[in-house]
Amino acid sequence: MAFFVGGQIFLAAVVVPTLRRDAERARLRTIARRFGAGTLIAIAVLIGTGIPLAFHFNQWGNTTLHVKLALVGCVAVLVAWHIRRPQLHALEGGIFLGSLAIVWLGVSLGH
Repeated sequence: MAFFVGGQIFLAAVVVPTLRRDAERARLRTIARRFGAGTLIAIAVLIGTGIPLAFHFNQWGNTTLHVKLALVGCVAVLVAWHIRRPQLHALEGGIFLGSLAIVWLGVSLGH
């Protein structure tokens, strides 16, 4: 999750402001696609570790886990929507806020 959220912060704070010109948009798309590939790997790792942890700690009946999984689904829909409509910048904010909420809920599950 650190890869995903940290990468979002880096893209928003460093990459996007420096590549504002039209000529640099292709470079931004390339960076975003590579980040997306890394994100898919990170999500696979999260799923591969999260399911066994939920079983190990018997969390499947936990409301916090249910809310977290619902948010994961919502963020996944927003990411898919953003891939199709990258000019809708509000989606980026929704993805970022949803990701932060997922992290917060994950930390609360661990305590």
